[in-house]
Amino acid sequence: MQLMKNSLWRAFLATGVFLALLTGCKDDFLNTEPLDSISSEATWADGPLSQAFIFNVYSFLGYGGFEEQGLSSITDEAMFTHAGRNINTFNEGTEDPTNTAWMSATYQWDQMYLAIRQANIAIERLPTATFSDTELRDRLLGEAHFLRAYYYHQLARFYGGVPLIDRPYGLDEDYSVARNTWEETVNFIVADLDRAATLLEGKPVTPGRASTLAAQALKSRILLYAASDLHDGALAGGVFPGYSNIDLVAYSGGDRTARWRAARDAALVVVNAGTGYKMDLTAPVSAEEGRQNYISISMGGGSAVGDAAAEVELIFERTKTPLYTVEDNWPLGGIHHGINNGPNGYNNWAGNTPIQQLVDDYEMMDGSRFDWNNPAHAAAPYENRDPRLGASIMYDGADWKPRPVAVSGIDPMDQIQTGYYDDGNGGTINGVDTRESTVENWNGSRTHYYHRKFIDPNPALPDNQSNAQTIPWPFIRYTEAVLNLVEASIELGDEATAREWLSKIRFRVGMPAVTDTGDALRQRYRNERRVELSYEEHRYHDARRWLIAPETLGRIIQTIDIRATLRPGATPHVPYRYDPSRYTYTYTVVENTENETRTWRNKMYYRPITRDEINRNPLLVQNPLY
Repeated sequence: MQLMKNSLWRAFLATGVFLALLTGCKDDFLNTEPLDSISSEATWADGPLSQAFIFNVYSFLGYGGFEEQGLSSITDEAMFTHAGRNINTFNEGTEDPTNTAWMSATYQWDQMYLAIRQANIAIERLPTATFSDTELRDRLLGEAHFLRAYYYHQLARFYGGVPLIDRPYGLDEDYSVARNTWEETVNFIVADLDRAATLLEGKPVTPGRASTLAAQALKSRILLYAASDLHDGALAGGVFPGYSNIDLVAYSGGDRTARWRAARDAALVVVNAGTGYKMDLTAPVSAEEGRQNYISISMGGGSAVGDAAAEVELIFERTKTPLYTVEDNWPLGGIHHGINNGPNGYNNWAGNTPIQQLVDDYEMMDGSRFDWNNPAHAAAPYENRDPRLGASIMYDGADWKPRPVAVSGIDPMDQIQTGYYDDGNGGTINGVDTRESTVENWNGSRTHYYHRKFIDPNPALPDNQSNAQTIPWPFIRYTEAVLNLVEASIELGDEATAREWLSKIRFRVGMPAVTDTGDALRQRYRNERRVELSYEEHRYHDARRWLIAPETLGRIIQTIDIRATLRPGATPHVPYRYDPSRYTYTYTVVENTENETRTWRNKMYYRPITRDEINRNPLLVQNPLY
């Protein structure tokens, strides 16, 4: 298998000049350059070269969510620690078509149309390709349809209805193309996914590449979005008063119940076809087993620590491969997830740090809400909580990996230190993972939490996590489809199905069954989706499509201040270590506006189309309220 991969990679490099001709165009989504006829014909006459072309289409997936700046930091999941990255432009509501906030290339308008152009070339040429392997040809064509659908779904999630371009344009054609409606955009994506599912049926399933199940799962997602509040014309009209092109972002009519049924049916196909990880339990596991199960899921089979069987969760992933990226030593090619997000006391950079709003939404072990007004909760806020909290977030006193040698003398216990501790002489010891630390304080968290999910806990890996991590990024996993089924079932009044599957998700992490009904069930589901899919780039879209962004994404960031004072007669640990028998800990929730003062304006439900794009294409209509 590895020999085959290396051979394909060499084939990809051999056609580098040809592919550069295809991708080296201006950042204009309709810009074209003439194909070199010899190189083009050689590509579609050769199976490995055609496959290399498709790998280039995959390359626009980038590193998924494993970027230094995460989508989580424009949600109520995280705060980006470092100022000056243009994230505040979005979070403070000042973004406009001439001043756009930070965007990832994985959904940026011009990059997605470059990707779509490559997919269109493949879709046009593969049916008449002359290489003899018809199974491979069908697989590549199926992958091209899937990828085109994926990139259009990215545009739709961030912009609404977009121009639907289904072929590569020639040099003498009119490049002015109007936006299609939201309904037309959804229908186009679904048609591509149905075609992909058919072509990929029975083909090999390779991690990191499209499959029939991946196409069905992406269909489940886009149909769930289509049925949601944000895309209901009546509701959207209230959010965007006076906007005369509401059909660009929502259905202007039709049967919404039918849309929920379509979403349910699509999710059910995936749920019945897949298995997921430990989704067959009938009662909760122990808290420790639940914690380990969730760690295993987040590792996705990419770590020696955890259950490799958890890879069955992954339906479509960005995995370590040289096949469709310019680097062959991932993550050294730019994906330093651990160093991007881990504690400064480990020489990491504390990028997308969890905020208190997320921490507070993890339930107590009995399924009740955490409450700061409950004295027992407030005195020990990280005890007796949903095991996914400790598996996803590093908090003061949490155990972690061995410290770097230069830091081990300060913390030989390998515990996260994000508080301030009594030194016994009237002074304070600053936690080694705070911004007042003696270790890389400029990289300290402003929220006093650190992101743990997706960081390999294997103690054998280097202390600063700057290499050797091979965790896959979950574009789509089985549990998302289950949650999609739950949501659609709730909206259709089938509460029994919703409770059954919601409980299955909870049992494997040690949480109790769901017994709620009515709106309480809907709220339980939404919170379950929030914590189960945290940091997986869902919250941004979920809060918007549920129309709850003003009270979630628009809230001022809350953080925690931790103080430890010596109990009467106690002497301090030297060096300090977490010890409730010797110290009394107090936890105070505070607001943080150091980098940004978050607000919400309804224009933020969609990203603006840039002024440059509108100048290039006068038929484009801007999104509402810009």
